[in-house]
This record gives sequence, C-alpha cells and structure tokens, in this order.
Amino acid sequence: MDLGQLVLACTAAIVAVLFFLILFEPGLRYEVSASEPVESPRFMDLLAAIINARIFAGSRVHVHSSGEAIYDAEIRAIDSARSTVHLEAYLFLRGIAGERFLAALAAAARRGVKVRVVVDAIGSFLTPDRYFDALRAAGGAVAWYQPIRWYTLKRFNNRTHRELLVVDGRVGFIGGAGIADYWLPTHGRGRPWRDTTVEVTGDLVAGLQTAFIENWLEGSGEILTGVDEFPYAESSPPREEKGRVSGLVVNSTPSAARGNRARMLFQLFLASARRSIHINSPYFVPDRSARAELVRAAKRGVSVVVVTPNRLNNHPIARLASRRRYGELLAAGVQIHEYQPSMIHAKVLVVDGLWTVLGSTNFDNRSFGLNDEVNAALRDQALAARMEADFAADLAKSRRITLDEWTRRPLRERLLATLGMALERQE
Repeated sequence: MDLGQLVLACTAAIVAVLFFLILFEPGLRYEVSASEPVESPRFMDLLAAIINARIFAGSRVHVHSSGEAIYDAEIRAIDSARSTVHLEAYLFLRGIAGERFLAALAAAARRGVKVRVVVDAIGSFLTPDRYFDALRAAGGAVAWYQPIRWYTLKRFNNRTHRELLVVDGRVGFIGGAGIADYWLPTHGRGRPWRDTTVEVTGDLVAGLQTAFIENWLEGSGEILTGVDEFPYAESSPPREEKGRVSGLVVNSTPSAARGNRARMLFQLFLASARRSIHINSPYFVPDRSARAELVRAAKRGVSVVVVTPNRLNNHPIARLASRRRYGELLAAGVQIHEYQPSMIHAKVLVVDGLWTVLGSTNFDNRSFGLNDEVNAALRDQALAARMEADFAADLAKSRRITLDEWTRRPLRERLLATLGMALERQE
C-alpha cells in the first residue's frame, strides 16, 4: 500500500468512526439528586439558579390553540407594530400562510418599522431565497440560519428550531407553530395541525427577544441593543401583581459537553412532580433518563399522561421510535394516548396543575441535543387550568394505547422500528 492509499484508508476510517459516534454515541445521563416540590416557594429560585435563567414577574399571557387563532393574532400584532418586528422560524414555507405573513411584514417595513426575519436553512430548505425579495425591497431584512456553505458543514446538524415573534419589544409569541399551510383548515382534507402558542406581554418578552437576538447575530453578524429591542430593560426588581404570570425563558443550544438547559429543565420538572404530569409532544422519544424519571413518577403515585400523534405523524420514523419505547412506560402505569383527528404538534408540559412549560422543544434527542430551542416555564394556576382544559379536549379525541395492544403490535412495525434505531438520535 503506497502513501496515498494509506492516507485515503486512514481518512475513511476516521470518517466511519465519526459517523458511528454521530448515530450511536450514548446520551448523557440526567439524574436529579434531590427534588423540591414544584409548589414550594423555593422551587422557582432553585430552577432559575440551576438553569441559569432570569426570573420574570409581571407578564400576561393569552393562549391560542389553533393555527387560525395563532396566525390571526400574530398578523394583528405585526399590523400594529410601530418600531420593530422580529420573527424567527424553523418552517417558513411557500403557501397561503407564507403569503399572509410576507404581506404583513412588507407593509410594516414600508411604514418604517424595522423588520428582521431569521429562517432556518434546512427547515425551510424548499423555500427559495427569492421568496423574500419583496420583503427586502420594502426595507425588511432576512437572514438564513446556518446556510449550506463549506464552512458551515461541521455545524450542519445544528438548526434553529425556535418559532418566535416579538413586536416592538412589548408583545411576544412562543410555541410550536411555524409558518406553513399545515396549520390551516384547508390542509389535508380539513385536517389542520393542532398546536399551541401563547401571546405574552410584559417583562417576559425581554427573554424572548434575547433568544431572537442570539440567532440574529449568528445569521447577520449584528448585535441588537437599542431601546426599541428592550423597552422593558429597567433596573427595578420584577413586579408581582395580581393577574400577572411569573416565569423563566430558557434558551438552549447544543454544547460540546452534551449538557443542555432544556433537557435539565424537563428532568427537574419530571422529578419534582407530586400529583400530575401531562405531556403534549409531537415527537415523544424520551431517552433512558427521561423514561426512568417518568417511571419513578408513576410509581410514586403521580398521574402521568401523554398525548402524542397517531399514524398521521409527519415523521413516521419518529413515531416508530416513540412506539418502541411505550412498553416500559405502560407497564409502570404511564398513560399514552394517540391523537386521532390530525397531526398534533403542541409541545406543552403541565405539572401539578401549577406550572406550564411550552415552546419549541420536542421530547426527543434532536431538540435536547442538536437544535437551538426556546421554552417558557410559567408558574400560574389559571394558565395551567387553561392548558389542562386543552389537554382534556385533546385527550377526548385520542385513543389510549394499552400494554396488551402494544405487545401485539405487528411484526412489520417491530422490524421497521429496529431498523430506524440508527436514525433516532437525528429525529
């Protein structure tokens, strides 16, 4: 073997090893040494310290539980903008929804509003750059997150999965809905995706703005610091007022050491629940540590209920990976229900009827280990009750999976799930 062949062989071996690690590297274990009940006055301070996130008190939230309601509220906010509109989307696809948003954004830019948009280059791969030409011509700015270039290949797997809208630094929207016709009533024989987004006003908006600014910097090279971006930036302490919600905004990004804020956030809530854990997740693929925590919760008497998609899931491999994990959870008493009417895309965790966690994070490795994500963790009984009402409505439209049914699942599903194990960490 000559030198050239040796170099090629060594290179191929290195690439093979790296590819193997990408697909099969064991996930980081997450174990909570001691848990604090979520209703404890100490819990929020403890959570903020561990996650390294600021506590915001003095915000109001309004829940939108359908694509139409989400889009109508967001368009209204854009139409009323006076200074800035900041939009970040993993999905910004061509179609009726995309045209509506582009028209509203361009109109805002023409009246002098600073419009900035961040779009993920892979999530919106089918959307050509020229789709935003009219917005740019009106004065808006569009930045692609991690566009495909030779120098971005090493970060190819890192995507921004954040779905955010911040208007004038005073109104924010956080949830799971991107901008695509999937969420409209005209989609799939009248089967629009079910989703949840909350509209936020008050101090908490500053945390959402921070998430946008992080990815705007990475897409454009510009750090935004003006008063238009942070009108709530004051030296006064957080406000505690009746009817206002307290909580944290948790921005998470992958790290070389594998630790992740969003993953810590979810593990802490699972470990700290005392009465109920209600999970909406479109891609429910809990890792070993999360499964163990869910099992422990169920065994200590916590009502653990999960609503996830049925066969209408837009990622069949993710569904197979999810169903492969049902067994130990069902055996421990965890209830798993599959939503029947359409794809359910809501990403909501409600704990003990007091805390609500929602945002862009799925219950899978891609969200916890590969993507940029953002979540709001909000402590408010009224909000939790509103979310529980939506959860109950989803549950009524779902079919419960039993352990007996799971053990009798078809051989074809078992084989496909086994073959899909190699891709689970990329889902």
